[in-house]
Amino acid sequence: MATSSPASAMRSLDRAFDVLGVLEDTRQPLRLSDVARRADLHVATTQRILNVLIERGYAAKEETGYVAGPAAVATAHAFLVNNRLSQVALPVLQELAATTDLTASLYVRVALSRVLIARVQGRNPLRYQLPIGEKLPLHLGAGKALAAWLPDTELRTLIDRSTPFTRISGEHVTADDLAADLRHVKETGYALSLSERVLNVTAVSATIRHGEDVLGAVSISGPGDEPTEDDHARLISEVRRAADAIAARCP
Repeated sequence: MATSSPASAMRSLDRAFDVLGVLEDTRQPLRLSDVARRADLHVATTQRILNVLIERGYAAKEETGYVAGPAAVATAHAFLVNNRLSQVALPVLQELAATTDLTASLYVRVALSRVLIARVQGRNPLRYQLPIGEKLPLHLGAGKALAAWLPDTELRTLIDRSTPFTRISGEHVTADDLAADLRHVKETGYALSLSERVLNVTAVSATIRHGEDVLGAVSISGPGDEPTEDDHARLISEVRRAADAIAARCP
């Protein structure tokens, strides 16, 4: 009886993750043809993968199309319960939010995106709610504190894929602009963002490093008129201190 080769099995696994990634990124149900196009797969292959994902609970079929399934929530819960970084970071985030009155967040990198894994609201909460597990760009806001430390090949891929772009403030960013911005973040250990992803929101972020490893990024954010320019130096110091405190508590 014929059996699939290890290489063939790995290709199938890669394709399944490609389909799952499409479902994770969408904000609405997708038709089969749309899932196939976004995953760059044949429709028949996509259908077979979706059938398995539905059976395992990682996808669901609604009247208007396919969406991510409830098993993804269980996987996320298992991560949050067992992840050492989020456990040790929580009291630091609470102190940071209390000290600055701003919302404190913890992000980790997933491929060329960042994912929110913990958040503590400050005295002046943001006007929008960002749910745990939200996937956000790596080239904007707190993502830059993670992007700056990417290996050269991945960094070039990120810059090529994301530029040119326009920040929500209207500022146009070229590949050279982003590369220079990320070099500055790496040199200083922090990123200051003014209306980059959300209008009138200021964010200060710092990289959490343990030895040579980048564990994540800690960030504080608030309405653009809350932290004034005179506050930036103090906030940068607070965030960098929080990042160092989290790193020191990680084994």
